Amino acid sequence: MSHRTLVVVSAGLSNPSSTRLLADRLTDAAVRELESAGHTVTVESIELRDHAHAVIDAMLTGFPTGELATALERLYAADGVIAVTPLFTTTYSGLFKSFVDILDKDALGGLPVLLGATGGTSRHSLALDYSLRPLFTYLRADVVPTAVFAATDDWAGAGDQVNPLPQRIERAGKDLATRVAARQRAASRDPFAATPSFADLLGG
Repeated sequence: MSHRTLVVVSAGLSNPSSTRLLADRLTDAAVRELESAGHTVTVESIELRDHAHAVIDAMLTGFPTGELATALERLYAADGVIAVTPLFTTTYSGLFKSFVDILDKDALGGLPVLLGATGGTSRHSLALDYSLRPLFTYLRADVVPTAVFAATDDWAGAGDQVNPLPQRIERAGKDLATRVAARQRAASRDPFAATPSFADLLGG
């Protein structure tokens, strides 16, 4: 049995929000799959609305601090990520994009990422493929094939052929769990490994 850590990034602006609800459902599906495969799972949540001012500060200064810096460390150390944003004017929210902009551009390389989005109508669902997916592909993340969009009406259905949201959530959770379970974690890199010792300096 091995341990896996999932980090859930939710960019919902209200509390409660349908964005957070979708993030929680996707998380539950992925955790069930991982646990059924014999893994223990820790879930860490990053609610972007709680870090909004710190994200802007980090964009201006180039240095995240405080709780935001801690959240980023957890994200970089994760085995998998679930990222969910509301859609405004057919694309991800400004807060979500600002958060992505302050990420270390190399930190998500090879990291399994499950994408989700919420919006008023299903007409915006294509934004997952023409907007969100290219964003994380640029960061070289391992974006799982199944992304999940939830429109307002999707929450009212019972999960039949007319409203397959629960089935999409389960399929996406399984996709993420498969990649997370198979991923071999890279050894932690020592940022000072290449620094010469005093003995080397004095000896030279």
